Amino acid sequence: MADYRAVTAFCDSVIRLLKTSYRPEFFGNNPLDFRVGILEDSKPLTSGVSLSLYRIYPNVTNRIPAGRVNPDGSRQKTRLPVDLHLLLTAWGSPSLQYTIAGWMMRTLEDTPIFTASMLNSIGTEVFRQDEEVEVNIVDLTNDDLFRIWEKLSTEPYQISVPYVARNVRIDSGLQVPGAAAVTERRFGKNNAS
Repeated sequence: MADYRAVTAFCDSVIRLLKTSYRPEFFGNNPLDFRVGILEDSKPLTSGVSLSLYRIYPNVTNRIPAGRVNPDGSRQKTRLPVDLHLLLTAWGSPSLQYTIAGWMMRTLEDTPIFTASMLNSIGTEVFRQDEEVEVNIVDLTNDDLFRIWEKLSTEPYQISVPYVARNVRIDSGLQVPGAAAVTERRFGKNNAS
């Protein structure tokens, strides 16, 4: 079951995918750094990719009202499906930024579905084996992009690409209280039996 750690696990999985796909020779042997968050200790990256989560919205079209049935027959509370809005930012000299941006976009386009094995690759079993997350590039106006950047960083704008991870399902750890077993059947006047 994907629990409350699903958001962190997904962001870490994106960074892990980029790290494992990175080849220094693609970038003139420049070392790249990969981080969740634009700034760490108030210092931007010299060269690399950062991921910032700037919005989480409920995905109302995929809400499952009944919740999940456990193997023992009990029922969990409703899953919370959310869409994660990300900003991937390329850091470096201008020409290096262009190369990084093209490479990271191509890498994510080649892997639009994050499977449970990818999502759980950081060592924690957050997602069930039948779960996956779809990642798509999205379109933002320049005004929206610059507004988001101003809120996230004190640094001058760097090339950034917006993505959305759709339908990350967060299960509840609580169960729906069960009703007592039926032990007696009563028929009234209005029943035909």
